[in-house]
Amino acid sequence: MPEQLDKVEVLVVGSGWAGGIVSAEMAKEGYDVVCLERGEEKSVEDYMHVKDELRFTSRHEMMQDLSSETVTSRHKRNITALPVRMQDDMNVGNDVGGGSVHWSGVTFRFLPYDFEIHTQTVDRYGEEKIPEGMTIQDWGISYEELEPYYDRFEKTAGISGEPNPLGPDRSDDYPNPPMVETPNIRLFRDAAENLGNHTYMLPAANSTTNYENPDGQNVAQCQYCAFCSAYGCDYGAKGDPIVTVLATAEETGNFELRAKSNVRRVNYDGEKATGVIYEDATTGIEYEQPADVVVLGAFTFTNTRLLLLSEIGTPYNPDTVEGVIGKNFTGHFLSKYGAVAFFNDRKFNLHMGAGALGAGFDDYAGDYIDHTDLDFLHGGEVEIRQYGDGPIDNNAVPEGTPNWGQEFKEKSLYYTNRNLRVHFQVGTLPWSFNYLDLDPTYKDQYGDPLLRVTNEYTDQDRNLMSYGVEVCREVAEEMGADIVDAEEISEEFDNTFTGGHYAGGVIMGDDPETSAVNNYLQMWDAENLFVVGASAFPHFGNYNPTGTVGALAYRAAEGIEEYLNNGGGQLVSSKNSTQKA
Repeated sequence: MPEQLDKVEVLVVGSGWAGGIVSAEMAKEGYDVVCLERGEEKSVEDYMHVKDELRFTSRHEMMQDLSSETVTSRHKRNITALPVRMQDDMNVGNDVGGGSVHWSGVTFRFLPYDFEIHTQTVDRYGEEKIPEGMTIQDWGISYEELEPYYDRFEKTAGISGEPNPLGPDRSDDYPNPPMVETPNIRLFRDAAENLGNHTYMLPAANSTTNYENPDGQNVAQCQYCAFCSAYGCDYGAKGDPIVTVLATAEETGNFELRAKSNVRRVNYDGEKATGVIYEDATTGIEYEQPADVVVLGAFTFTNTRLLLLSEIGTPYNPDTVEGVIGKNFTGHFLSKYGAVAFFNDRKFNLHMGAGALGAGFDDYAGDYIDHTDLDFLHGGEVEIRQYGDGPIDNNAVPEGTPNWGQEFKEKSLYYTNRNLRVHFQVGTLPWSFNYLDLDPTYKDQYGDPLLRVTNEYTDQDRNLMSYGVEVCREVAEEMGADIVDAEEISEEFDNTFTGGHYAGGVIMGDDPETSAVNNYLQMWDAENLFVVGASAFPHFGNYNPTGTVGALAYRAAEGIEEYLNNGGGQLVSSKNSTQKA
């Protein structure tokens, strides 16, 4: 039997942006908060002098150990899914701060169109434009309602940026000016603008000043050292939970972080969550932690799997399209494609950079283009990025070059600092047959089923991505490249999960028949259980997810406070109910 612990007011699972923001906001309000993190405790000091490409980019030291827990994956419904065990095939964050520590730092807002995608699609094109099997739905919240929470997140993380000429309305500017514009970024912007597009520097959590956020936490100025994605920042210059919200929570005296605590179940009495069962991974001792409010603020896969293992909510059935837990799985799997420009007579300093250093344009994003005569919905954001090339993992050569031998060596050396990549990040729309469930075959170290991913590419995906690759090729040619290689799109999902952009499974909406949580991310089936993170996205917009995760986390924290202060109850009336707090 698990060892019983004293009850706490707010129990949070996961210490990334989702769990960290809720922890800080509730601790600031005077509630006792316990946060359970399955990884190790980390601080900025743990990332000092770790600019080691082999250790972090090649060997993925900050990522989840896939030998003890992973997902199974399949690219067709009628085949057996297999466990993803190679670290190169799946990069999911671990330790305190999770993926929010090794993230690149790009911090977009989704478009107003995203939050009302079903309504706006039907209004503009008619119901028949939505293909059979596509399960797009409105989010139960508008951009205008979420905007104040976007603003709060950007100020907490210290986002650097400039106005997006085509972006939605904002209540305030970014708190920091944009990152530097390097010669290659200027080349991209000139070419894109020559073609009639509207460029802007990407919004970045790599701070351009020594910045103090509204909670009094300091984010240092970025040094453009090039070690962002897959690394913790040893300068404390990237807005992440360690230097912001977790530090704020600690200062209140109301917060306890328990690292190496692996949550295995959420306890549920049929109406409410009563706490969780977790194992101390250091001692092997199992505990039961009761709580007034339970918050799942972990990664998409973990949030969904915990609900399925705990039998909370109705599992999604792809045959009947009924149930909600596991529904509408999406990811930016196709966003790896674009066009590579090679220059014979120009060189760039590509070994300096930062995770979010880059520029883009939104002329093809969302529903900005008329889809009447197109064979896809949604769109994409076009961008160039300057991460900072490492010495090991960068050997770009023109298409047709052998991948070994003398010619490869010569061209690899010659085109070092002579290649630029333009890519297209697409919106990913949900289908009835793409979902998450518990694998019937494979189990973890405790004997619990692994989470199974079923994800098929469709003509919608391939047609949208092909359209985007052509846009990238056109820009690369306008940049004056001597060789432009447009990348070939895979016909089928390759069962790799390398970008961290995965969503759905516990989606939000205004109807319990089609959603698991309301617009405060409060579960319809358990009023004191809030599920926070990209798991709530009904589809994936064509932007990086973290800004929207942060905004929704602030929205959830506000809802939890209202729930505790006003005696509980559902915070939102459902479409099919008169119930309201």
